[in-house]
Amino acid sequence: MKSTSISHKADYVGITGSVLCLIHCLATPVLLVTSTLLKDEFVRDSYLSLDYVFIGVNIVAVYFATRHAPAGVRTALWGFLTLFAACIMLEDTAPVFEYAAYVASLGLVGSHLYNIWYCRMRHVH
Repeated sequence: MKSTSISHKADYVGITGSVLCLIHCLATPVLLVTSTLLKDEFVRDSYLSLDYVFIGVNIVAVYFATRHAPAGVRTALWGFLTLFAACIMLEDTAPVFEYAAYVASLGLVGSHLYNIWYCRMRHVH
């Protein structure tokens, strides 16, 4: 019972981390252009390095969420996480990686939501 609770919390943490990453990635260009706060190089570098924090949060969330998940959900979560991390690391090389990171982040959200739904349906029956 306790491990199921950790898995459910991991799904919610994963959803929150992915949504916050989407917001961060969508807001960054606007903030870089309009904000005087991000003119300071230290603040700008710290803000941009949040990408790696989101990768770390999602790694922990996917690890705990997949411990008791069905094989398809495990494959989807780890696949989207791998795509997400690779795209974040390579986003400066080509614009396609930035868009693929958005898709991977949305895939993580969807996979976590499906895992929550699946676990609820499995426990009801």
